[in-house]
Amino acid sequence: METNVRYLGGVQFEAECRGHKVVSDQPLESKGADGGMTPPELLLSSLGTCAAFYAAYYLNLNRLPTEGLHVKVTAEKAKNPPRLDGFAIHVEVPGVDEAHLEPVRKAVEKCLIHATLLHPPSMRTEVSVGEAVEAG
Repeated sequence: METNVRYLGGVQFEAECRGHKVVSDQPLESKGADGGMTPPELLLSSLGTCAAFYAAYYLNLNRLPTEGLHVKVTAEKAKNPPRLDGFAIHVEVPGVDEAHLEPVRKAVEKCLIHATLLHPPSMRTEVSVGEAVEAG
């Protein structure tokens, strides 16, 4: 799995993966153009869409209604070190019998992003000198 990020100027970046592109920016009050979600918002969106995928998968597999499926993800900013903490995933499944709520929760918790956040991955950072880009 790979994504490539290109600097667009100011505090704007474009991430590309498999031909799909998304812009990350900062709000106006943070000297951005508000042209896209911030990196932390993209992380919450990644978790939310992954959770929704697994919820929908369970519902479809059991021929249950998916109409109105809604996922809300929240987190708080923490310090020392600065990070997001206290993630909460709220899943609404209208029209589904309460007996299916626990299986939906279990399905959501199988989400790859959920598991990654619960079991922090190893990570390394490499910095190298690239080719100079001529001003156009």
